[in-house]
Amino acid sequence: MQNILMIDLYGQYLKLKTEIDEAIQEVIRSSVFIKAGKVIDFEKQLSQFIGAEVITCGNGTDALQIAFMALGLQPGDEVITTPFTFVSTVEVLVLLGLKPVFADVDSATFNINTDGIERLITSRTKAILPVHLFGQCACMESIMETAGRYGLYVIEDSAQAIGTNYFFKDGTIKNAGTIGNIGTTSFFPSKGLGAFGDGGAIFCNDKGLAAKMRSIANHGMVEKYQYENIGLNSRLDNIQAAILEVKLRYLEEHINARQKAAAFYDENLKNIDRLFLPGKVGYSNHTYHQYTVRTKLRDKLKTFLKENGIPSAVYYPKPLHLQKAYQFLGYTKGDFPIGEKLSETVLSLPVHTELTEKQLLFITNKIKEFFKKY
Repeated sequence: MQNILMIDLYGQYLKLKTEIDEAIQEVIRSSVFIKAGKVIDFEKQLSQFIGAEVITCGNGTDALQIAFMALGLQPGDEVITTPFTFVSTVEVLVLLGLKPVFADVDSATFNINTDGIERLITSRTKAILPVHLFGQCACMESIMETAGRYGLYVIEDSAQAIGTNYFFKDGTIKNAGTIGNIGTTSFFPSKGLGAFGDGGAIFCNDKGLAAKMRSIANHGMVEKYQYENIGLNSRLDNIQAAILEVKLRYLEEHINARQKAAAFYDENLKNIDRLFLPGKVGYSNHTYHQYTVRTKLRDKLKTFLKENGIPSAVYYPKPLHLQKAYQFLGYTKGDFPIGEKLSETVLSLPVHTELTEKQLLFITNKIKEFFKKY
């Protein structure tokens, strides 16, 4: 049996090698590397797939920053979000002088608990920033209803949920990142649609807002040497776009592979006491950027798996409100008990496109062995 990897990017590349290598060579032959060619092609193709205009940029963090810059919020304005997420979600708010206001999360889905949002709204609240964590959407229908009543923007952090579908009560289906005013994503190599370096994108169906964000991503330029906005230099290069264009053609196949691996885990780990599997909801499918279980024996299990050649990871070991950099927000331990408990109990198992059934069987058998032992 081959070594088990947390994510097998090289194995995935080998299957697409001919197409990816030719796409890279095509860019080199063209000698067009920035803001043209493959970038334009990729934006069009991703737009058709996702159902919104696509503005590419340098990375997922820039995508969030550009989105909030375009909204014209003022220092001190409040944005409701979650403390159980990667730091990018919150650091862009602080950099722009905005105030993150945290709501706790749901213990089964890890996403923001919408029941706690409304009580946090004040006269300074201007936006809600849900994170579609690990590949499953937050409850967007509830969030959009609350935002509509209070006149708030909704910006979706979809960095981990490219290709995830949201199912509305009326039968409408939309992609994660296309429901709110703006959606953002990341093309970090380990993401569902990953580049061979950094990259990101913004989704928007408001033409005026999309044009402003496209300008901000390009130094605030509207025409050559004409600057109407304060901007950034945040660009997806053509080689990354060429790689992503190839991988986009296989995105649904790759999602299916992750879902198949997750289904194997679900079936083979479902009756283990003290092990809680990822929660599922009716309003969203799950594309499994991570397959994250919960157990009070997390640290012992992680060590046991490592001793048996099985990688695992903790996303995230400390919620943001307890991080030193964000203590100035005034939160203390105990303010968000569910997020804090998750940080002590979550463990993500390997889930990627190249996992074999033999590897999955080995992983699940070892987990069963562990819980019999402990």
